Amino acid sequence: MAAYYLWFKGIHIAFMVTWFAGLFYLPRLFIYHAQASDTISRERFQTMEKRLFGIMTIGAVLTWVFGLAMAAINPAIAETPWFLAKFALVIGLCVFHYRCWVWIKRLAASNEVEADRWLRWFNEIPVAFLFAIILLAVIKPF
Repeated sequence: MAAYYLWFKGIHIAFMVTWFAGLFYLPRLFIYHAQASDTISRERFQTMEKRLFGIMTIGAVLTWVFGLAMAAINPAIAETPWFLAKFALVIGLCVFHYRCWVWIKRLAASNEVEADRWLRWFNEIPVAFLFAIILLAVIKPF
């Protein structure tokens, strides 16, 4: 299995990019959705949000699958402090992913224009996760 480690790592990174692409764009769709004033636009955004959420969920699941496969090949990595910190951040990212699903349901139920300002901040959260996770994985500071 060790021969597959680098393959799994490359695939893990590719699906992580897919996941993050959705995490970056979906909250932007929420902002547009909250600002939409007509039914046709709101319905279009609902469709776009659900489809994007499906794609990014596939990316998230496969990121986890290949990440866990790498951890199974090299179990010692799971004991390193940088990996544990990265793992905690990935759990936090899953919470953010779930909150995106909550926003999809919330915006479908009503057009929350007052949420626009909060959604602009919500849109920036994945950037912090991305920087922290990548820096931990590359630098391995502790």
